[in-house]
Amino acid sequence: MAAEQPRESAEAEATLQREAQAWVVRLGSHQATQEDAQAFRLWCAQSRAHATAFTQAREVWKAMAPAALHVRRQEQRGADGRMPVAGRRALLGGAVAASVAYLAVSPPLGLWASVTEWGADYRTGTGEQREVAMADGAVLQMNTQTRVNLQPGTGGGEGIELLAGEAEVLTGASAVARVTVSAAGGTVSAMRARFNIRNLDGEVCVTCLSGQVEVARGERQVRLDEGRQLRYGSAGLGTAAPVDTGPVSAWRRRQLVFNEVPLAEVVAEVNRYRHGRLVLTSEALGRSRVQASFSIDRLDDVAFLVRDVYGAELTQLPGGIVLLGLAKA
Repeated sequence: MAAEQPRESAEAEATLQREAQAWVVRLGSHQATQEDAQAFRLWCAQSRAHATAFTQAREVWKAMAPAALHVRRQEQRGADGRMPVAGRRALLGGAVAASVAYLAVSPPLGLWASVTEWGADYRTGTGEQREVAMADGAVLQMNTQTRVNLQPGTGGGEGIELLAGEAEVLTGASAVARVTVSAAGGTVSAMRARFNIRNLDGEVCVTCLSGQVEVARGERQVRLDEGRQLRYGSAGLGTAAPVDTGPVSAWRRRQLVFNEVPLAEVVAEVNRYRHGRLVLTSEALGRSRVQASFSIDRLDDVAFLVRDVYGAELTQLPGGIVLLGLAKA
């Protein structure tokens, strides 16, 4: 019996590796869904070995990213009628090479950062906040999971590219040039103002906290006064509307404030700040309305609050993953 144990262990490890490789191909297929993302996270949470396999796989993807990017460039050259270099694809390994290229450049469902964001000038980790003092006296406050590049702005002012995440910008009181923030195909500019800008998955939300800001996308431009908010994305520039700025800027006090917000949105927001993940397994539970405020430094309490207030069933898994569903009758 003892002699069989190493064989069983080797077979289990080989199975785990095959499953990890299958996830690489699936996630790189351009057809992954939100259900796939949830299943992938649950797969990683089955055991420490699963989570470790995921971590190791991600490191491999990072290491292979330069080669994968080279493959993409060669494919683009081929599309222009030039001869692509065939040997590189053979080196990376057929279908997996194509998946690596896609996963490295366009990670599906926000599971990890794209290689285009690894080289950001400034970035924050999960739960981290950071202040960046800019050359003309403006101050950039970065929230959790945020990546920005600095660049010259128009008219000699500062320029910021918000690749992903959320930031608050405070321009200098004696500023003589505009601060410009670009995000997801639009721009936000101001001279003497304070505003919050959030870019999540290409959907941007801009809130004017004081002064005035200009928001432009395509041919349209809208001026936001204090206490007004505007959203834009693939559907174009939205309409400015009044908003309670307290919850918008609460993260600056390391608080999250929710006023009659669906639990599904609360969970999505909390997941930006905590390691691990809260996963709702019930759509009905996700529609429950939440009126609450939480300390960013104590977000592990959220799962227990949902259990106590809504009678949810709570299942804790390795890696900080918590399943939240309706309790069985």
